[in-house]
Amino acid sequence: IVQGGADLSQPARAPSSSGAPQAPAPAGTAAAAAPASPDQPGPLPNQLTPAEEAYLQNYLSHLNYMVYYDESSKIDPQIAKIAVSQANRYLIEKMGLSVIDFDQIEKNKKDQQAAYQAETGGSIDMIQYLAQKFNADVYVEISLTVNSETRDDKYYASAQGAMKIFDTSTASLLGSITFQSQPAFSPTSVDAAIQNAVAASVWMAMPKLTSQTKALLQNSLSQGIRYEIILQKTPDARQVSRLRRALAKEVREVDQVSYSPSQTVLNIYTFQPKNKIEDEMYNAGNAANMPDLNLVYSRGKSFTFDTGL
Repeated sequence: IVQGGADLSQPARAPSSSGAPQAPAPAGTAAAAAPASPDQPGPLPNQLTPAEEAYLQNYLSHLNYMVYYDESSKIDPQIAKIAVSQANRYLIEKMGLSVIDFDQIEKNKKDQQAAYQAETGGSIDMIQYLAQKFNADVYVEISLTVNSETRDDKYYASAQGAMKIFDTSTASLLGSITFQSQPAFSPTSVDAAIQNAVAASVWMAMPKLTSQTKALLQNSLSQGIRYEIILQKTPDARQVSRLRRALAKEVREVDQVSYSPSQTVLNIYTFQPKNKIEDEMYNAGNAANMPDLNLVYSRGKSFTFDTGL
């Protein structure tokens, strides 16, 4: 993990007027003030600058959610659509957010199969892939069961279930909430009673879900938003090291996940928008003697570059 710091194990040496390095000042004497190092340490973990704090709060206020249902559960497709649509309705009407429509997800599950296999090789779940493709910050998965009964020619139903909150970039489970509806009634049909129960239970659960999502993400973002950088063609490990050090001067943290001559994977953490990441990579590429570094494609918070080596 690289965090952009000067080597504090060695005494600071100020340059002489002739440009030659000077010996360390003797103990007990005042040393001349050295110029700031370009590798000076950045802000400490969990201590955000005012600009970083402002960026984080703005980011949390405009999260992009993708809501879908647990495909491994035995939810009737029509009931699943009602649950997802009700969650999306809350996000639109109460929070003013844009959403990924249920039908849009269903369509892309079919249309994106070839791209999904080509880009991931099946290494991640299709729904996670789509969440990244739609640039969702959070993926919410709904599972539920319903119970119904008829009494005195009237129809009653209740719904209970859970909503799991996933980080789209890592697919890690951030948290979950449970929900249960009050008995819902319909004078016309049991299906109508079930639909009422599902819609009411999801709507009532959404305020808790959104507030918990913000709290969980804020706790997990002490070092910044995570972006994945995939570098294709990295035959020289020393150039990768130079690139990593150059990046560390501009972001909060750089974590090298893997290295091989054919591909290197980095995770970077920063309080910067997505469009700045590409610029930072080109700047770091120039510093690391990779002038032909070029973006191949991006998906959500994942960027794939060809080094041109």
